Amino acid sequence: MRDRRRSADRSVSPEDEISPGGSRPLGEDPEARARALCLRMLTHSPRTRAQLERALLRREFSEETVASVLGAFGDAGLIDDAAFANAWVTSRHHGRGLSRRALARELRTRGVEEDTVRDAVAHLSDEDEVEAARDLARRRLDMSRGKDPDTRIRRALGVLARKGYSSGLAYRVVREELEREGAEVEWDDPEL
Repeated sequence: MRDRRRSADRSVSPEDEISPGGSRPLGEDPEARARALCLRMLTHSPRTRAQLERALLRREFSEETVASVLGAFGDAGLIDDAAFANAWVTSRHHGRGLSRRALARELRTRGVEEDTVRDAVAHLSDEDEVEAARDLARRRLDMSRGKDPDTRIRRALGVLARKGYSSGLAYRVVREELEREGAEVEWDDPEL
């Protein structure tokens, strides 16, 4: 037990870490430390160029080092914002039911360029979006069977709003799903 405590108290400084080739400590070469950090981050999960850049700058690597490392990673195909965006859109739309608008917002916060965002969300058709909204509405309405109709509507509309769907689409699919159930519901707005 005493040995475990002693080893836990010892800290390893960055200068003590050895480079992947084993030739010299990482502490001497900022580019090697930056590469190692990027590789660890990319091993954990896919990242955008902007996310890696922010992480390196936050750790006070020079802009030259950041540009050099990210350029090399981009040339090697380890950083590809377009592939990241396409995979993100596919995964989050099918897995979480997010709308194109919500997906675009998420990609922008991850630093993906606007053209790449537009291209990625353009892969989702209007029919894909309507079907995802319908599926979300159906699941929420199924979960609230037996409750007051206004509560059911409010909850279904709420989940669709949180997923980024427009109010017009949300009202339409909730109304259609309630009609499919055979529920008699009075809507406040006669156009809906």
